[in-house]
Amino acid sequence: MENKEEQFVEGVIVEALPNTLFNVEIENKDTGEVEIQLVYLSGKMRIHRIKVLVGDKVKIKVDPYGGRGRITQRLK
Repeated sequence: MENKEEQFVEGVIVEALPNTLFNVEIENKDTGEVEIQLVYLSGKMRIHRIKVLVGDKVKIKVDPYGGRGRITQRLK
């Protein structure tokens, strides 16, 4: 089986939704376009009760199939 490269991007939380879902604004560095993606909180962040609020910068692991992303880290 082939190992797929994990793709991480940084974004800013725009809106908090129920069930630890968030809308995150991601800026494309090549074209300068802004994209809003639906993401959810990773299990480790839930276990350690790391709070994520609107306006926080986060690191997101992008789903290679174009589905939801996963917040893996809260940045400063």
